[in-house]
Amino acid sequence: MSKLTSIEHHKPKKKGTQLVFWGLVGLMAVGLGGFGVTNFGGGLSTVGSVGDRDITTGAYARALQQEMRALGAQINQPVTMEMAKAFGLDQQVRRRLVTEAALSNEADRIGLSVGDARVAREITGTDAFHGPSGQFDRETYRLVLRQNNLSEGEFETGLREDMARSLLQGAVGGGFIAPAQMVNTLHAYIAERRSFGLLRVTEANLAKPLAAPTDAELQAWYEAHPADFTAPETKRITYAALLPQDVAATLPADEAALRRLYDERHAEFVQPERRLVERLVFPTAEAAAEARKRLDAGTPFETLVSERGLELADIDLGDASRDALGGAADAVFALTEPGIAGPVETDLGPALFRVNGVIAAHETPFEEVRDDLLTEYQQEAAGRAIAGRREQIDDLLAAGATLEDLAGEAGMEIATVDYAPGLDSDIAGYEAFRTAADKLQKDDFPETILLNDGGLLAMRLDEVVAPKLKPFEEVRDDVAEAARKDALTKALAARATEIAKAAEEGTDLGSFGPVEDLGPMTRDGFVEGVPETLVPAAFEMQQGAFRAIEGADFAGVLRLDAVEPAAADDEAARALKASLSAQIEQALSQDALALFSNSLMQEAGITLNDAAISAVQAQFQ
Repeated sequence: MSKLTSIEHHKPKKKGTQLVFWGLVGLMAVGLGGFGVTNFGGGLSTVGSVGDRDITTGAYARALQQEMRALGAQINQPVTMEMAKAFGLDQQVRRRLVTEAALSNEADRIGLSVGDARVAREITGTDAFHGPSGQFDRETYRLVLRQNNLSEGEFETGLREDMARSLLQGAVGGGFIAPAQMVNTLHAYIAERRSFGLLRVTEANLAKPLAAPTDAELQAWYEAHPADFTAPETKRITYAALLPQDVAATLPADEAALRRLYDERHAEFVQPERRLVERLVFPTAEAAAEARKRLDAGTPFETLVSERGLELADIDLGDASRDALGGAADAVFALTEPGIAGPVETDLGPALFRVNGVIAAHETPFEEVRDDLLTEYQQEAAGRAIAGRREQIDDLLAAGATLEDLAGEAGMEIATVDYAPGLDSDIAGYEAFRTAADKLQKDDFPETILLNDGGLLAMRLDEVVAPKLKPFEEVRDDVAEAARKDALTKALAARATEIAKAAEEGTDLGSFGPVEDLGPMTRDGFVEGVPETLVPAAFEMQQGAFRAIEGADFAGVLRLDAVEPAAADDEAARALKASLSAQIEQALSQDALALFSNSLMQEAGITLNDAAISAVQAQFQ
């Protein structure tokens, strides 16, 4: 007899099976089959224990499988055990099971359990156990448990224990109230707003133009910054390529084929007159007529849409032709400018149509699109031609042909490129080339590589070119630009400091240039084109103070104009305080549970069986 109908009154066993009930229900809900966790070798029935509470191999396997499935759903690929370890899932699962075992051990110690009726309600209310009628079905219940290698007794005991743990956690972590002073202090900090002025310091603000660097200064800069002018390590790669654009240029124009292509896309090139239309359907002709009267009296169309429980996106038909509008076409196309048509009877019922625009008929003659059609035709034909030659190229390579041989025997173009990661021009613009080049080794045998546009290539690594400092004369312009940029950055920062000091002494900030009025804004405010430190700096200043701000490619002077304390009791303040209270209470609850659980684990003692853990994890390889 199922324990569901006759659940024995008992205190949980000291060596009972530790199950993660809700995680198991999650596995059932997504239709997972049973996981083979019944045989991990002699004596390997538990992966560990806390006090008198065992953590079974089955519980560990099921919890681990659940987390791996969840991660796989997030990253859209199956998760291997190696990946799970890299993400730390195995440690997370063991930590969770150890915590649950500690709580169950304490529940055992104090005799905490739940009644049979509560257990029965949880089981009968679980969707995974419902039959076709939508109600609890005993056979479905038994089948689902069998598929997950569980007996009814194991499952019901696990459920009872899980609920007991929840009671214990609720007793320890519940009832916390966020201190009002903490909430108010955080609210005052977060919701405070400040207004400030910003002068962006530019080269025009400098007292004198920057002096051009001398040759000696440029040489010194070059020698002091060798990394900026050193070519990276590159792979010198020779490749043979057969690209669609090259093949296409050799193909003749087939006028008949181009005409057929034009005719096949007739709807694209010959478009009838259309209307930009919205359709609002009503339940009865009377309702539609009444709506039209209200429109004519000045009621906005959007109001009628809202009253129907709809949004404009729900009634938008886009650009519609006569054929698309059916019986409503005459009424809609009678409008030669934006307006309302109807009521008109439609397949969905009486409706009003709002015309938002008139699109005239348009025809693009063959002669105007011939060149575009020719390009498309030749590209497609080139793709087919290249695909037909791939086998020949593979055979040539297999027979020992060099890349240079492919030029003569297969009509491929030969070229050499110095490739480094990050290069994406010319042939390196193809992702397939970059992927292959990154992996290419000296003795690799050339193979054909398919490109995303239908092209083919094969490659060979000729040599690895070591990093090399470029000659000064070759990079002289780059050196001059870098040296000037550095000098300008320093000059602007110094000028910003001078302006801030002058403003503090009474000079009007606006006399140095236009001042932007910004704010009021909170601490998470954003200002375009300034360092991230600017807004935090505004919240460190005293009202009326000035501060020089500098950052990458930026220099400016900040003036704090106003400080607005957080509103004490408006709707936004109440909402923010409620959110802060909830977060504080949750944090206090979590801290209390963590302290309580750690104390229980230290008191009861933790034992882990590495051999059993490895045996379970081996099942996932």
